[in-house]
Amino acid sequence: MDYVLKTNALCKHYRHFKALNGVSMHIPKGAIYGFVGKNGAGKTTLIRLICGLQYPTSGDFELYGVKNTDKAISGSRSRMGAVVETPSVYPNMTAEDNLKMQYRLLGMPSFDGIRELLKLVGLENTGKKKAKHFSLGMKQRLGIAIALCGNPDFLILDEPINGLDPQGIIEVRELILKLNRERQITVLISSHILDELSKLATHYGFIDSGRIVKEMSAEELEQACRKCIHMTVTDTKILARVLDGMEITYKILDEKTADVYAKPNFSQLALALSKENCEVISMEEHDENLETFFVNLVGGAVHE
Repeated sequence: MDYVLKTNALCKHYRHFKALNGVSMHIPKGAIYGFVGKNGAGKTTLIRLICGLQYPTSGDFELYGVKNTDKAISGSRSRMGAVVETPSVYPNMTAEDNLKMQYRLLGMPSFDGIRELLKLVGLENTGKKKAKHFSLGMKQRLGIAIALCGNPDFLILDEPINGLDPQGIIEVRELILKLNRERQITVLISSHILDELSKLATHYGFIDSGRIVKEMSAEELEQACRKCIHMTVTDTKILARVLDGMEITYKILDEKTADVYAKPNFSQLALALSKENCEVISMEEHDENLETFFVNLVGGAVHE
């Protein structure tokens, strides 16, 4: 698989505090990678290292196959745009002037493309309105537009929907999907708002206390979170045989419990089990979502 970013045992220590403790993560090209963790888990620290705002204590990373210790890393970083913590916006400038300033900072020869960028993020009609009078959602979209100056193909967004109202969340979500699908931009999104992240991400990395505890695709997560009937019976060997006969998918957990991934005719199932001298002790429906999966994975509350 072709990876935009790979980190290898990346560590960042501040005296006795380990903000990152051996992080190894893999972001495939073309992915929307949901970087999931509680506040303080290490998400922003890792992003700051990737962006070159800080340096690792140990370990390394590769951006487009170039190691962070290589002089060519600045060239790889030029293919990347980022909004870290809060958008870097000049409040007394218009949206257009903010983009012109970024073009100058990047040494771009002309302002071609600015009108297209403003239209892309839905700010083409803001005219002479200064950024300080923008809504939080508008500021976030302007921050993304600034990050897109220079046509990056890797975009890093640190908590992009934090504090936004429902309409602002929808606008930012649709923009991210558009950038990924129409412009093939790989996106890394850090967030602890898991319900919203589940509407975007194609891949996930779960971080807790400075460590990656799991990486998985959206398809793998869906399998892990899919609805099931959790059954307790006197003998799961008999249950497995009966479910095979009914062509129902299941997973045996131990000698007495199993997850059944369908809603069978319970009367028919109970009767078939009874004929085999197998008794149903209990049945309960499980419907795990991303938030409960994360809590079960790392323990504790998500929002801190």
